[in-house]
Amino acid sequence: MAPQKSILRLATFLIVANCAFATAANRPNIILFLVDDYDKPETSVYGGNVLTPNLDRLAREGMTFHNAHVTSTVCTPSRYTFLTGRYAGASTFPTYIETFGTENQGLPGFNMGLEDDNMNVGAVLSDHGYTTGFVGKYHVGHDYEKGEGEDAVIRPIGKKSPYTDELNEQYDINEKRYRELIKERGFTWAKNIYWNNFKQPFHGHNPEWTIQAALEFVDLHHDQPFYLHYSTTLLHGTNKEWDRSLREKALTTGEGILDQPLQVMPPRDSVLERNQAAGLSREEVGYLWMDDSLGMLLDKLDELGIAENTVVVFVSDHGSNKKGSLFKSRGTEVPCLVRWPAVIDGGTKSHELLQNTDFVPTWFDLADAKLPDDYLLHGVSLLPLFKDPTQTVREFVYGEMGAARSVKTKQWNYISLRYTADQISDFNSRKNRSLKPLLGLSGGISRSARFHPSAFDLDQLYSLNVDPDEQNNLAEEEANKGQLVAMQTLLRKELQRLKRPYGEFVVGGNAASREASLPLKAALKKQGN
Repeated sequence: MAPQKSILRLATFLIVANCAFATAANRPNIILFLVDDYDKPETSVYGGNVLTPNLDRLAREGMTFHNAHVTSTVCTPSRYTFLTGRYAGASTFPTYIETFGTENQGLPGFNMGLEDDNMNVGAVLSDHGYTTGFVGKYHVGHDYEKGEGEDAVIRPIGKKSPYTDELNEQYDINEKRYRELIKERGFTWAKNIYWNNFKQPFHGHNPEWTIQAALEFVDLHHDQPFYLHYSTTLLHGTNKEWDRSLREKALTTGEGILDQPLQVMPPRDSVLERNQAAGLSREEVGYLWMDDSLGMLLDKLDELGIAENTVVVFVSDHGSNKKGSLFKSRGTEVPCLVRWPAVIDGGTKSHELLQNTDFVPTWFDLADAKLPDDYLLHGVSLLPLFKDPTQTVREFVYGEMGAARSVKTKQWNYISLRYTADQISDFNSRKNRSLKPLLGLSGGISRSARFHPSAFDLDQLYSLNVDPDEQNNLAEEEANKGQLVAMQTLLRKELQRLKRPYGEFVVGGNAASREASLPLKAALKKQGN
């Protein structure tokens, strides 16, 4: 080979290598700040009368999304999707498969967790040079609480157990085991974990405990690309519970009762004082308390000089008032703000549709990750939307909750209820005794029955432009027949991606037709009212 060609090839190689190194070196850090049970209208950025200066700062310095949705509206399936980028209804988690098989209609709810194939964001990003950390509420580890005594992977603790020093010690042992279980799912670092919701006698929020671990993670790993999945327990529960936790539970954590309070965030007394000075009641303290923990993370990024190339996402796992339903407001639609100073212009707003399936493929896009051939994704990358807030990335968003399914465009929401042959048979044999689970959080209706006159209808069509509160079901109106068919066609196509039957949309297994569900609908409506 001629010397000139050798030199040219070497130079080309060095340029490509340097470019690849620069690309890898400049990959952004990612922090997903996942808040619990937060209704969008109660967020200051969207007009809520609460004190959240750090959320206001995120809006000024980043992008505010006005049409962000989650696909399921209770904790477990929603968090599953945030961690995998796929619909919970496609889960292959053992409990889900044991319950519904692979050929039947599934009923997504509190019946799944992360699979042991580690097809999740923590595992994939860690395989591509990221340090991946998990802090806070997990709630996707269902099966690990099976077993008794020495055979239990985690020693179960009853819901209302009295406090003992031995129980406190066991709580600490369990929390350390939770960390290891999360690392077995592919995360490289985990600390200060709530496995699911609180149980007595360790009931109480403690954001100081979780933010302490988050700050430690960032301190330890800021010199390499990192992904932090931070899940605060706020704003789960009642407003009075937030106030009681703030005043009385400074020592209560996910690893038991501490010896002394943590001095990490602004003093708890100052939360009450600032909240009162803003003219707010003590029942609003949870918003500011949560916001203080967000501020700690933002300040840490500034302190370390890495804020410019760190993507910070603030988003809720679902709404609260209509939790367990597929209505838009206070249900599937959630507050969502993204700051990435290197790419996103401050103070921008987007009205384009997105759903929580879309975050994981975005992180894979930013990490330049090559996925395993059998990794199943249902989301799309939001990177075009980060660069241009008017860029459409999806035509509609999908929802699933128990027997309910939905598709939403910017203008319309279609909700379908199709009960399985098993649910119908159970009703026929047990009558009202079978209805309670269908009216619970995993049934598909849940709290929405208090707010929507047509919540029990098997087909619901709402014009979001004309009727944003979704009070007038247009599905039976002849003038809207074409729109109904169009929305049902969108739903059918999306259901076919899940490869599971559903009602008459995708026939098979235990899926039952609309007509078969009519008696059950009437009984549910009577019971629910």
